[in-house]
Formats: sequence, structure tokens, C-alpha cells
Amino acid sequence: MVSVDDYGDFETAWCPGCGNHSILKAVKKALASMGLEPHESIFVSGIGQAAKSPHYLKANVFNGLHGRALPAATGIKLANPRANVIVQSGDGCNYGEGGNHFLAAIRRNIGLTLLAHDNQIYGLTKGQASPTTTQGHATKAQPGGNPSAPFNPVAVAVTMQANFVARGFSGMIDHLADLIVQAINHPGFSLIDIMQPCVTFNKVNTFAWYKERCYEPQGHDPEDWEQAIRLANQWGDRIPVGVIYRGTRPAFEQTLPHPTNDLLYKNRPARDVLKEIMNVYS
Repeated sequence: MVSVDDYGDFETAWCPGCGNHSILKAVKKALASMGLEPHESIFVSGIGQAAKSPHYLKANVFNGLHGRALPAATGIKLANPRANVIVQSGDGCNYGEGGNHFLAAIRRNIGLTLLAHDNQIYGLTKGQASPTTTQGHATKAQPGGNPSAPFNPVAVAVTMQANFVARGFSGMIDHLADLIVQAINHPGFSLIDIMQPCVTFNKVNTFAWYKERCYEPQGHDPEDWEQAIRLANQWGDRIPVGVIYRGTRPAFEQTLPHPTNDLLYKNRPARDVLKEIMNVYS
């Protein structure tokens, strides 16, 4: 029987009170509840405090460039369609440097689970405004207030009909673990935008700020796209958490001309056929 202890217990570089601690607990709880052994998952991340999360898990890990976790994860998934591939990075890494890759992953509907740690700030690089920072929010780099409108990743994902879109909160560990299980089990691309405090560089969107606003909507049908659009755009005094949208598009890897569930390295080319083709051009 798999337990959370199988995923290890490591010393972290995070501040006490950082939301990353709770997200890590939720990830371990979700994987253990699914009976997934550590070697059955591959975690991929970019750069940032959130991107360190896979370092503190006993699992397969690929740590890549800033904003480039999704392309690497896509290659891994196509090479090994049986793998449970999870991408973990922050709002800056995923929606800033990796913004175009985020859109491409939704469009392709590749079978990945993206856990976006969203603390509305760049934490590793000392508190600049990120794509999700509220307009007017004063930071070290923007002392007069962030002049740009915030990016709403949940609304964008629902608009593009990503196959699974959810919003979580690091202060609701059991709820978040359940969302992660649902995201992994759903075919195609899954996004969970996870709100979390940055206790050092974001003094506005604190744990108490999120706690006061987060609520679980009753009677919401995640398969109703128009309902999902309205819910995705709700932000302010009340912020809905849970599954916002659930689609039915087939996963990218199943729509290829020759879909396969085999490992890529086992797909040896037919050398006689290859030789015939090469002879045509010789």
C-alpha cells in the first residue's frame, strides 16, 4: 500500500508559512490515495520557488529552463504515454515566460496535469509584479503600483475549452488533493491554478485574504461552458474554488496518425522499409 511517507520528507528552502508547504502535502496525499508508486510519476518544472517543489519529492524529476516546463513535459508524455506527467511551477514561470507554451498546451490538449502555484508575485527574484498581480498593487519594482491589468489563467483556459480547469487554495489541503486526483484522472490537458500566499513579498494577498474570499460554489455544472465562463471571471470579494470546467476533447496523444500506448524507445523502425525509402532518393 502506498503512503505519503513513500514520497520522502526533505528540508526545503521555503519561508515558514509559504503556501508551497501545503501544496506539497496535497500532492503527496493525492498520489498516495491513487496508489501511485513514486516511480510512476514524472514531475517537470521551470525556475522559481514553486519550481523547487519536485526537488522535495521522491519521484522522477526534470527541472528545465524558466517558462519551458510544458514543452519538456510534452516530449516526455509523447515518449511515454503511460507516464503520469505533472508540471509544477509558479504564476510567473507558467503565465509570463511560459505564456505561449501554456496556450499551446491547451490548444493541443496534451495529457498533462499543470499545477500552477499562483501567489500573484515573483517570489524568487524578490517581489516584482507577475502576470497575475492585481493592477495598482505596489511592489519593490513597481512602488507606484503595477500598471498592467492581471492575467486570468482560469478564464483563458475555460475560453479555450481546456479539458479540465480548476482553481484551488493552499489553505484547503484535502480539497486541493481531491482536485489533483480529478485532474490526473481526466484525459487531456488539466490545469489547477492554486492560490497561495507569499509571506515575504506579497503583503496584500495573504493567507487571511484568500481564506476570507474562497468558497465552494453549490450547484455548479462544470460541463456547462457558459456557467464555467461566468464562474472563471468571478474575482474579488468572493473567489470560487473547485472544478470550473470539464471538457470531452480527446487527448492529443490519442489523435496522432498512429496513436500508441507503447514506449517510444520500443518502436523500432522497420529497417527494410526504411532502406527502400532511402533507395528512392539515392
